[in-house]
Amino acid sequence: MRDSFERVARINLLFYLFFVAALLGAIAFNIRPAALVQAFLSPEVLFAVRLSLLTATTTTIISLVLALPAAYFLARRQFPGRSLLETFLDLPLVLPPIVGGVALLLFFRSPLGRWLEGMGLSPVFTAGGVILAQFTVVATYALRLLKTTFETIDPRLEQVARTLGCNSGQVFRRVTLPLARPGILATTVITWARALGEFGATVTFAGATRFKTEVLPTAIYLSLSSVDIDQTVALALILIFLALLALWLLRLAAGIGRENSD
Repeated sequence: MRDSFERVARINLLFYLFFVAALLGAIAFNIRPAALVQAFLSPEVLFAVRLSLLTATTTTIISLVLALPAAYFLARRQFPGRSLLETFLDLPLVLPPIVGGVALLLFFRSPLGRWLEGMGLSPVFTAGGVILAQFTVVATYALRLLKTTFETIDPRLEQVARTLGCNSGQVFRRVTLPLARPGILATTVITWARALGEFGATVTFAGATRFKTEVLPTAIYLSLSSVDIDQTVALALILIFLALLALWLLRLAAGIGRENSD
């Protein structure tokens, strides 16, 4: 029975391996070195890379700054309606990103949105709109991952620090944050990678304008629309490289976590 199960497991693993290899091979098959170098150095690709890195990094920083105290509060406090609140906050995890983009568009057509627009805060179809759309999708990821991280930390360690005279802020800075460092690093990488690959909400709210709101996923969409295969492959390879970098950083965070637990 065990041998049969292991045989099935190995076959399934080989299927996954073949599936990923086939997808990567399809991209590799369309690589033309000379055209690829030209595409890499094109102003449009360079603009998309710069804007993607800028917006994804900004979105990640904002998400972490807001999620850190909120996630800690949810992990440590019990209060009436907590379960309902968490369900409401988790809603973006299961909604299609394009729904978030539509909601943003409708919000800025509301009286409050028009008032913000009158104050000069109109991110629709701008680079700021890219950041807001990415934040709409990834903020809940950061909140959920950080909450799970804080829940794995023994609260008795914080109680000991309080008995030694530390206030809540000192406990958080000196005890909780150092213990949560691997989880925070992992959350940072996952949030950044998710923001970098966000397309649905971004193209709905910020549009797909070349040299204005053109991030890497949007650039791929525009390149495919114009049947520019060489540029599409170049953009795909850039995203694959960034994905591999994110995976390496995740493994680094996991290694730090194991060292801390030892």
